[in-house]
Amino acid sequence: MQLQQAEPSNIDLEDHTSSASPTEQFRHSLQVPRSPGAKSLAGDTLRSRADSFNSTATSSRSRANSFNSRAETTRSRGNSDLTTLRSRFEGDDLSTDEALRPDKTSEQDFVVENNPFAFSPGQLNKTLNPKSLAAYRALGGIYGLERGLRTDLVAGLSVDETSTAEKIDFEEATNPANSKKSLDTRRIIAHDGLVTEHEVEGQFQDRKRIYKDNRLPAKKAVSIWKLFWNAYNDRVLLILTAAAVISLVLGVYEAVGQPKDPNQGQSLDWVEGLAIMVAIVIVVLVTGLNDYRREKQFSALNARKDDRQVKAIRSGKSVMISVFDVMVGDVLHLESGDSIPADGILIAGHGIRCDESSATGESDAMKKTAGAEVWERIVEGTATSKLDPFIISGSKVLEGVGTYLVTSVGVNSSFGKIMMGLQAENEETPLQVKLARMANWIGYLGTSAAGLLFFILLFRFLAGLPGNTDSPTKRSHTFLDILIVAITIIVVAVPEGLPVAVTLALSFATKKMFKENNLVRHLRACETMGNATTICSDKTGTLTQNQMTVVAGLLGTHTTFARDLDLGDEDKTILTFATAFGRLSPDMRSLLLQSIAINSTAFEGEEDGKATYIGSKTETALLTMAKEVLGMGPVAEERAGVEVVQLFPFDSDRKCMGVVIRLANGNYRLLVKGAAEIMLKNATQELFDISGESLESMELTEEARVRCSANIEDFATQSLRTIALLFKDFQQWPPVGVEHLEEDRSAAKFEDVFGEMTFLGVVGIQDPLRDGVALAVKRCQDAGVVVRMVTGDNITTASAIAKQCGILTEKGRVMEGPKFRLLSDEDMDGILPNLQVLARSSPDDKRILVARLKHLGETVAVTGDGTNDGPALKTADVGFSMGIAGTEVAKEASAIILMDDNFASIVKAIMWGRSVNDAVSKFLQFQITVNITAVILAFVSAVSSKEMHSVLSAVQLLWVNLIMDTFAALALATDAPTEKILDRKPTPKRAPLITTNMWKMIIGQAIYQLLVTFVLYFAGYDILGYDTKCSQIDGALVSQCTDTMHTELNTMVFNTFVWMQIFNEFNNRRLDNKLNIFEGVLRNYFFIGINCIMVAGQIMIIFVGGKAFQIKRIDGTQWAVCILCALPCLLWAVVLRCIPDVYAKKLFDAVGKVWYAIARPVLAVLAVVFKPVGRAWTAVTAPTKRFSRRVASKVSRKKAAEGKAANNEGITADVEAASNPPLEMNTPVAAPPKTPPQHQHRHTHTASSAEFPLQPPPITLTTA
Repeated sequence: MQLQQAEPSNIDLEDHTSSASPTEQFRHSLQVPRSPGAKSLAGDTLRSRADSFNSTATSSRSRANSFNSRAETTRSRGNSDLTTLRSRFEGDDLSTDEALRPDKTSEQDFVVENNPFAFSPGQLNKTLNPKSLAAYRALGGIYGLERGLRTDLVAGLSVDETSTAEKIDFEEATNPANSKKSLDTRRIIAHDGLVTEHEVEGQFQDRKRIYKDNRLPAKKAVSIWKLFWNAYNDRVLLILTAAAVISLVLGVYEAVGQPKDPNQGQSLDWVEGLAIMVAIVIVVLVTGLNDYRREKQFSALNARKDDRQVKAIRSGKSVMISVFDVMVGDVLHLESGDSIPADGILIAGHGIRCDESSATGESDAMKKTAGAEVWERIVEGTATSKLDPFIISGSKVLEGVGTYLVTSVGVNSSFGKIMMGLQAENEETPLQVKLARMANWIGYLGTSAAGLLFFILLFRFLAGLPGNTDSPTKRSHTFLDILIVAITIIVVAVPEGLPVAVTLALSFATKKMFKENNLVRHLRACETMGNATTICSDKTGTLTQNQMTVVAGLLGTHTTFARDLDLGDEDKTILTFATAFGRLSPDMRSLLLQSIAINSTAFEGEEDGKATYIGSKTETALLTMAKEVLGMGPVAEERAGVEVVQLFPFDSDRKCMGVVIRLANGNYRLLVKGAAEIMLKNATQELFDISGESLESMELTEEARVRCSANIEDFATQSLRTIALLFKDFQQWPPVGVEHLEEDRSAAKFEDVFGEMTFLGVVGIQDPLRDGVALAVKRCQDAGVVVRMVTGDNITTASAIAKQCGILTEKGRVMEGPKFRLLSDEDMDGILPNLQVLARSSPDDKRILVARLKHLGETVAVTGDGTNDGPALKTADVGFSMGIAGTEVAKEASAIILMDDNFASIVKAIMWGRSVNDAVSKFLQFQITVNITAVILAFVSAVSSKEMHSVLSAVQLLWVNLIMDTFAALALATDAPTEKILDRKPTPKRAPLITTNMWKMIIGQAIYQLLVTFVLYFAGYDILGYDTKCSQIDGALVSQCTDTMHTELNTMVFNTFVWMQIFNEFNNRRLDNKLNIFEGVLRNYFFIGINCIMVAGQIMIIFVGGKAFQIKRIDGTQWAVCILCALPCLLWAVVLRCIPDVYAKKLFDAVGKVWYAIARPVLAVLAVVFKPVGRAWTAVTAPTKRFSRRVASKVSRKKAAEGKAANNEGITADVEAASNPPLEMNTPVAAPPKTPPQHQHRHTHTASSAEFPLQPPPITLTTA
């Protein structure tokens, strides 16, 4: 039914204030269910923070009732003052149909067949398109969503749900009369364990069908045919194809269409063209398959990167589920630092503030209001546009705790819609950029050599035309041979394998790093980490095990207790836990339980099937102690009868957290816990007698303060984290004279109430070092990486742990964050080289430290786990977040996620980062050697040949190109790092890609290979006695014998050249001057397999290549000559490695100066010569470019005009629809009463930033 303007509203309010108290119902509906492992009592689910969120609701209800009475009075006076009493929100005057009217672009989201739920995805999205209280009202508020989505605000979804047989319609779900619902009618299904992946697979069929799951469709994979086309769609290959086709056509015409000489056999010139085309096909196939494999690997990495665990409530229990398994209707926990995975409505919360800049563009922190309170205000007519119950996916929780109801997931969520338009972004690494520049330069040089060769041969060809008696077809074929050789040299010279090598090395490394607990989110981090010079590491969880236990403490200022701990004071009386806590009075015991159980965000749960506490490890340690020695029952029971008035979340700057509760006598109590020395400074009272019946306090004397401070120091020297407990009672809240929070007048400012506190005691928490962390730190230091510890612990605890880890040395300095941040930049720069521990640091201190280290030229890696660590993680060259203890904000700000939170995993990242850089250097060294040798050999042999033929034919060069670009990249990019990779210092940021040692090997190997091939080519005819063989043959067959011998000799040159590359590939497995080039080769199956393919391919080519490769099968002796000429490459590499790099550098510098002196004037002359040519070319092409720009401009203007017209039509249609009576919907909605129209505020929805999925770098054939 439709509610009327006044009476139905009043009836609804009366229903809500009937005997079944709505305040009590609302309070029960906001109960957070107890955590896994806890048992239900009397059929009701126990509450973990039951009344933490109730005070606001209660006050809202009391205001609501008072407003009701005023409203009744107003109505009796003829509604004369109704306008002044009721506030307005945007869309308040809209009907249900208008509030939920589909947009033209999303009409399909409103049409769902066989929908057992009350709402379509489109209707749910209207609440956030933009934020709309009108749509929220039309959907029946939080209770209407609860009914319409067939969920439970307390128990969440049932783990037994598969399909939904019963159907609920729109009117039934949104009817306010159905809101009166007792908690006893809510069925909570018992479930003893966590939800498993197997269970999720068969669950929620209807929800998945209607609302989808929380996955974004994977970016449409590039088909393998498209990859083949991309590999082929290169200018050089296209030109080569055209030349090969022409050569094939001419060869076929010469073989078929020309008269045959009876003395000559069948012409086979067409075979070369066909062979070139087959070689191009092979190159394209191998490149395409390589790219296909690369795409698959990065798709798998994307899936791993996006997956994470979130806390949900299912069947009344808190469970951890994959973010992909979040469903519409789920109830999720919110905590400070969370990244919100799906859209929804806040059920209950305390101090929830969200950063929605990534989703809406709003830079201010947005305060959230519980959905039930907003619904009350809407029904009362007091709602304003400032009320915001909407939780937006992609935003971050800055502070507060609570729960919310999921309304949109995946592609239907607001952030999902943004991300769908951003999936095509690619990431290009710094190394990729450097290599692209180098590839261009090498390509320019190769193209210049090919162009020079073409013109030299062309001039020779033209000069010989007058005396050439060959047929026109034969002459054309000769010209094509010249063109094909020149183009093939370009193909060989252009190092398109460089970016392929980077991609292969990165994909291989990231896959292996994931197995070693490093999830790489940004590819650049993988290569940058190899050159890291310093690591700023957290202590807790990274250097330590994050398994905290209370092992000592102080009750009051006199009673010390400990277990198995030497505090170094024989005169001090140290009690056992049982003795110390056994002396406590009931009131003191209750006070300690309040300080530990109520002032905590941890809750009960299950891990690996065992009951445990989930939350901050410090808090779980305190809860464990309270359970063991204070007799604490289930946490939910301890919190059930306590009303939390205000919550102060943990703040890394003030190093503490607090909570305000209402006592049974009507007073209020502030409970605070935090860093012991800071707490002690704010304490002025202590309890008179901890075993007494009353909680009388007395002044904390200076003697007691010193004694307590000494105990804290003793705990710290034992590497214990010290936490102090304070409290203070107030007669009212907020207290008189304190500053109120601007956004909530019922809340006090922490700094104004945190003073003159009563000291309860101190606990010392032990967190053992991780196994092997000292060794990992030592390995970093041996590798030239300085490890610094940045922690929030006090300076004594931090120093003790740093010494145990091996971080703090004799010459190292320790400093506290408050003193560090006050230093000038110059003073910081002077201290940083020796600074090894920064204690009591804030996240901003960490950011400043990272920024100054980078300013000094360091490559900085930093770890972080908190929300406030985001700036430091972003500032660092490589940010590591914690996969277990880290918040989602920290993970999104980081480049690599440590899946096990272990410092040893950072060492693995260094090793793999260096391995990536080494793989690229190995391949670069190998390819440049092949480039130099192949281009010079082809150039010199073609110029010196009478027939103007290169000793390496086009097909042979394509085979060489396949070896060096694809096979070598696969072989050299897959070497796993060894421990010895940490024996050298990091590579400086400005170090060249090609080092002196690499130049030594490149030039040395190129000289040897050219020397051997030139000797074989120019002198081999005489050395091997071919002239003697042919002289013994009759004159008619001498020419044929000579041709055969030349072909055999060319085959031997080609075979020797390829075998030298195969052997040289082994040389390039090492980049240093050590001699063992076979180290670890048997562990690299890729390397062995690729070399087997190359060897088999070369043998097959020699035996069956024939006319296609322009070779002739050679005998065993000739094979022996080839192998024996190529094998000394290995011995020559030993000689080169024995030459000190210092001498090689001096030689290269001298040669470089001479070359520069010669090349500089030549380049100047060329610039003068070709400058007019460039101007002429510009003048010729300018009209074409202007015409193209005009056409493109006209097309873009036309599209813009069409888009504007379409938008205007849409706006006009919306205006007309708003002015006309709305169409009847199939499921009319009962709307709350409307209020008189007022000025409407319009919100904008802008996406400002988003995290892009990991994508492989683009691979293109770089041409000059």
